[in-house]
Amino acid sequence: MAAQGGSAVPAALTLSSGHKMPTVGLGVWRMEPSAIRGLIHSALRIGYRHFDCAADYQNEAEVGDALAEAFQTGLVKREDLFITTKLWNSDHGHVVEACKDSLKKLRLDYLDLYLIHFPVATRHTGVGTTASALGDDGVLDIDTTISLETTWHAMEDLVSMGLVRSIGISNYDIFLTRDCLAYAKIKPAVNQIETHPYFQRDCLVKFCQKHGICVTAHTPLGGSTANTEWFGSISCLDDPVIKSLAEKYGKTPAQLVLRWGLQRNTGVIPKTSKEERLQENFAVFDFSISDEDMEKMKAIDRKYRTNQPAKFWGIDLFA
Repeated sequence: MAAQGGSAVPAALTLSSGHKMPTVGLGVWRMEPSAIRGLIHSALRIGYRHFDCAADYQNEAEVGDALAEAFQTGLVKREDLFITTKLWNSDHGHVVEACKDSLKKLRLDYLDLYLIHFPVATRHTGVGTTASALGDDGVLDIDTTISLETTWHAMEDLVSMGLVRSIGISNYDIFLTRDCLAYAKIKPAVNQIETHPYFQRDCLVKFCQKHGICVTAHTPLGGSTANTEWFGSISCLDDPVIKSLAEKYGKTPAQLVLRWGLQRNTGVIPKTSKEERLQENFAVFDFSISDEDMEKMKAIDRKYRTNQPAKFWGIDLFA
């Protein structure tokens, strides 16, 4: 039974571009290519309409095939979906080509949202190739000749070309987001960042929202098993406060944490490769967390980042 005093949440957030983004999406990072068709079709049947992709995930072609089949069989119409993909670091100097490459793989005429995946340009390795180029020193080969402003203006061109409906940023802090607002002709519609109860980033979330930028939470469950496996991180889903509140609401810890994200007015894009979890992660609209319990969850923040690309890059860009 939902406690009183919580807040209703919309099923979609209206972006500054005027387009609507469904608040719960499915992230396809680290999904096995062979499993994608089944997972996407199951997700569509459950009610998912927002899918979060990236060139770097190396599975856009499989996502594209699954979507094409869904359109062909009448499972869903293209205009009912919200498809996001992302520009990889090595393509900052080749934005139009990279976007067209993603569209071709996804078998789409336009993207609903195109994001700059990380605020760093790296050595170009060929459009759509996303291996992180390391220098002889084993450190990420960062390109210091392309500014984020240049990259952003190329992103804006995609909108006028009709390839992309909304553009945004990802993994930007307050400084970089502010800078983007200053040079942007088209403001970023979204900033996709890691945020969950152990990494709440309230100041960044509020700064973005104050300036009309919707926040989407990647890693909204604190990475759960995937990041534990890759980065050795711990998950907020095992926190005693989360567990006891989940029990109180008759929900799983994951459902409680996703609902918390929605009540902060952020979008959430949990990733799963398990069919039963798809259903669980979507069933977050039928209860409400009370203000008092939202405060209890606020108190468990650890400022704890679980997504640590330094493991692959030989440099901590968040240092």
